[in-house]
Amino acid sequence: MSHTGSVLCLNLLLFLHVVAHFRNNAQQQWPVPYRRVDSRPAADSFCEALFPFCPTGDGDGRIPSMRDSDVISVYRLQTPVWEFKYGDLLGKLHIMHDAIGFSSSETGSNFTVEWYELFQLGNCTFPHIRPEEYAPFWCNQGAACFFGGIEDLHWSQNGTLEKIGELTGNQFNDMAQWVQDDNETGIYYETWTVRSDPSPNATVWFESYDCSQFVHRTYRKLTELGAKLSSKSQTNYTKIYLFSGEPTYLGNDSSIFGQPALKNLAGDIRTFYHTFRAHQTFVDFAVSLLEAYEKVVLEKSFYLYYNFEYWHLPMKPPYIQITYEEVPLP
Repeated sequence: MSHTGSVLCLNLLLFLHVVAHFRNNAQQQWPVPYRRVDSRPAADSFCEALFPFCPTGDGDGRIPSMRDSDVISVYRLQTPVWEFKYGDLLGKLHIMHDAIGFSSSETGSNFTVEWYELFQLGNCTFPHIRPEEYAPFWCNQGAACFFGGIEDLHWSQNGTLEKIGELTGNQFNDMAQWVQDDNETGIYYETWTVRSDPSPNATVWFESYDCSQFVHRTYRKLTELGAKLSSKSQTNYTKIYLFSGEPTYLGNDSSIFGQPALKNLAGDIRTFYHTFRAHQTFVDFAVSLLEAYEKVVLEKSFYLYYNFEYWHLPMKPPYIQITYEEVPLP
């Protein structure tokens, strides 16, 4: 490399270091705010779902209007993830899916609204490593689904189906418009909540954005509209935590994977995510578990993708934890 090229390379590295230091120390807000978009883009045709998204409902979250004279009952819904396939298996690990049900007193019609991954949880948690593209490829959109009916057995058999309040027709219609606006601007699913440690006073670095967070946002909106919500049981929800020291901002696709000077970082990110790739053989999966243990536990390193940008997490014990904790109704 020429002297001029070396100087340019050095200047680029120094610039990125200064930017990262500035972001992490001068302006950084914790938890990092979830970044919304102006409008939802179409999903890439490469992304495929094992089970179709919103097969019997409106995948854009559109909800019919109600008469103001109507009284709409509100139901808290919760069931084990993939209950339709595995029954209560994941419920025993407290890995639950959340939704909200509504029932019209005038028409007798029931409705369910939920927010979940377009292409299943694995695709939202880890990307695809494609030979033809150097940057990892993400299929991490989530969206609202509205459909007619409440599948009583699906929710009540191994989970929760509980009336928690009532709305007027106008309150319901205002909520319906809010759901569409929320769905149009909040487009990607985030599995992890990242904290400094398990204590109650820990610093939260990143918040998850998943089915339960949609339920919480909707409950808060309903109370803003004047609804009174209450539950006779403890309102617990699933949280999946990573524990780390203060995260370091790394950059986005173009700043990392488009810069020759950062090829080592780019390669390390690709190698890290390759460990968590889909469709592995049993032998490959066993090897990948060992590689993941080495990277996350022994090397105490994790790469997080949040707001279309990469962060490095210096991992701390207990590294990862699944909890089922109470979040009171607003």
